[in-house]
Parts: sequence; structure tokens; C-alpha cells
Amino acid sequence: MKTVESATAIVQEIHDKGFCLVAPHDVAACFGVSAEALATLSGSWNDLPRDGYLKDGGKYRSRRHNSYVQTLADGSLTLVPHRAHWQPVDYNALHGGIERMFEPVTSAVHNDAAWQALISGVGRVLAQATAQPKWFIEAHQFRIDTADGIGRPTPEGAHRDGVNFVAVVLVNRQNVKGGESRVFDAHGPSGVRFTLTAPWSVLLLDDARVIHETTPIQPGDTRDVPGVRDTLVITYRADGFQDPV
Repeated sequence: MKTVESATAIVQEIHDKGFCLVAPHDVAACFGVSAEALATLSGSWNDLPRDGYLKDGGKYRSRRHNSYVQTLADGSLTLVPHRAHWQPVDYNALHGGIERMFEPVTSAVHNDAAWQALISGVGRVLAQATAQPKWFIEAHQFRIDTADGIGRPTPEGAHRDGVNFVAVVLVNRQNVKGGESRVFDAHGPSGVRFTLTAPWSVLLLDDARVIHETTPIQPGDTRDVPGVRDTLVITYRADGFQDPV
């Protein structure tokens, strides 16, 4: 899949197609933080608690979650008091309607300059695609593993998230097969399929225009090497956090 090389190109691609992909070597030019700086965070994905809310009974997903408010006028990124992650059933038929209280992102990760720079940098670019004074942001560290065989990055299937934009950042992919990313026009038949393989690739999605999913992963061919797919998923919403009515 074609990648873009600048913030201007991101805005144009989102306007034209509703999504775009940024390669690791272009992350610094687009978002103001290098893939090399971000790579120092990779080890924190080894310390994610199990997701205890999976309705399919699986134990293949681990995660942490933080919520932020980004004010574009002054560039501030503010951590809000820890809160539950909630989505309506309309957007997540499997896990919607449930207040899911995940463990927070560790203070070491939250305070890392590269972590904050990426979240803020993506937010600044997305504000150019649709002028907004403020983003309500949720950042999710995910690990999907194959310890029990199949791991499902999106057990809810093809979906939207009920936000303005979604950023899917590949952090690590180790000894797995599958995990194909699929992005489809929410209002038509067109779509693309590709597999993220390079750490710190960034896939940006206009949540109103496209639906997305990632196919299940299976263990790779190397014995005694854990199969994992690590991602950082960041959502940007203009009208406040999603909360139960």
C-alpha cells in the first residue's frame, strides 16, 4: 500500500480516501518524533495485564489504557483522571455497552517524551484535516498473542469506533502469520488489504468514512519464540469522551 511522506500529504490522502499509511522513516517528518525515539517504549508492551472482558472467553489480549485532552491552541496534552473505556453497541456489537476499566498506562510510559510527542503530533495533523479546537483522546496499548493458538486483534469484526479518527501504530510483530489489515469504504464497495510489518508504521483512519478490521493471527514457524502482535491504538474525538448515557 502506498505511504505518505508529509503532514500535507496525510491531509490530502484522508480527504481523498479516508485513510493513509505513514512509513516508519517518515514518522519524524509527519509527527515530530522519530521511530528510533519511539522504539525505546517497545519493552513496555511486555508488561500489559490480561484483558478480562473478552466475551469469547479468550486469553489472547493484554492491554493498558489512558485518556487525554489535547488543546490545539496552546499545544497542551492533559492526562485526565483514569476512566473506563466505553463504546455503544452500535459501534461494538461484541463489547459495547460495557464499562471496561483497564489498568492505566504506566507513569514511565506516560511521562516519556516520545509517547506524548506522538499522540500530540498525530492530533495536530488530524486537526488540519478537520479544524477542531480540542481532541478527546484514548490511547490503548494492545498485545495479541498466540499462546493458545489463535489471537484476534479485532474480535468484534469489521467496525467503526464512534470517534473522528483512529491511529493504529504497529509496535512489534514477532513470529506470527496473518494479521492482515482491512480498510473498507463505509458507504460503498471499495477497500484495501495489506499487512503491517514494519515497527512504528502508522495507519490513520477517518472513522466516519471507513470501517476496519485485522484478521486473526496464528503462531509462526519458529518454535519456542512467542508469537505476538503489539500495537498502539489512539482515537481522537471532537465532542467529548464516549460515556454511558
